[in-house]
Amino acid sequence: MTNASQESATAITYASAGVDTEAGDRAVELMKEAVKATHGPSVVGGFGGFAGLYDVSKLLTYKKPYLATSTDGVGTKVAIAQAMDIHDTIGFDLVGMVVDDIVVVGAEPLFMTDYIATGKVVPERVADIVRGIASACTVAGTALVGGETAEHPGLLAPDEYDVAGACTGVVEAELLLGPARVRAGDVIIGMASSGLHSNGYSLVRRVINHAGWALDRQVSEFGRTLGEELLEPTRVYAADCLDLARFLPVTQEAAVHGFSHVTGGGLAANLARVLPQGLLATVDRSTWSLPAIFSLVSQLGNVPLADLERTLNLGVGMVAVVSAGAADAAVERLNARGLPSWVMGTVTAEASHADRSGSDYTQGAKGVDGGAVRLVGDYAL
Repeated sequence: MTNASQESATAITYASAGVDTEAGDRAVELMKEAVKATHGPSVVGGFGGFAGLYDVSKLLTYKKPYLATSTDGVGTKVAIAQAMDIHDTIGFDLVGMVVDDIVVVGAEPLFMTDYIATGKVVPERVADIVRGIASACTVAGTALVGGETAEHPGLLAPDEYDVAGACTGVVEAELLLGPARVRAGDVIIGMASSGLHSNGYSLVRRVINHAGWALDRQVSEFGRTLGEELLEPTRVYAADCLDLARFLPVTQEAAVHGFSHVTGGGLAANLARVLPQGLLATVDRSTWSLPAIFSLVSQLGNVPLADLERTLNLGVGMVAVVSAGAADAAVERLNARGLPSWVMGTVTAEASHADRSGSDYTQGAKGVDGGAVRLVGDYAL
């Protein structure tokens, strides 16, 4: 056999290495229309370029624009989507985790990009994921201007994937929300979560596996299967929060002073990040009931309350901190938009002799040496 024949017989191609570029092209065709539906006049160059282009001419009308950026993933919730072979909802989890971090400072999300890594590109599955991302971007009012799907054979199993995304937004400097605006006398408003959202799934999955519960198990408290409950999409709050900030202008006495996105770390740790030092937020647990999924996790795993509160949102996905004179109007506005909301606490100056012990008290979190949060009372039945 000649050298040329030997080379032909042992030739290794990209396809034989596990990467199917034709499947990637097919996935792009399937997702194209969903992505284009998020594009407004500010998206330049359409679909499929090397880089997404966005016309920011409107920033010329700003006095001092601040760009805000955030990046995140979905975490191990993707394992539930993969086990159930349902992939068109996970995009809401991704978008919610990203854009709702931006809106906390009062920024309008302008555009987003996504990244999907998978062991094998199945065009229909990838298209389902991206269609979910695009749908959530529409809800958030942001454009999906680009992304990447990467095939990683040998690193991920054929049916495994992970997703991540990044978003850029803008806020006028004088309208920036955060600790500098929060003051004693402010009121804390809770906004209901849609369920677990996208945090704490390592704990939840461990509890479910320990209990031996299958994803197709019908659960009367949910009125559906366990898997369907676990896969409930994350609520996207961006449009509601921006509407509230515009309805109650930051520059007026009755105003929104800040938001807190309740993600990893739970309610207290995330609320503490948007409070200045010296202030204490007292949150009354009796103002809301734990949704069934959280009670189930607690009972099945005998999970201590302190651990639940440090890990899961427990029914509160976003918090607004508003002036006392704005509280009633804020709750009414949010509820009118179909977002269940309620007054859950107040902000006061923290006494120098205050008891700072116990798991009910949190001061500072995630590297932010901010204010403190105390949870009081018991959850309503």
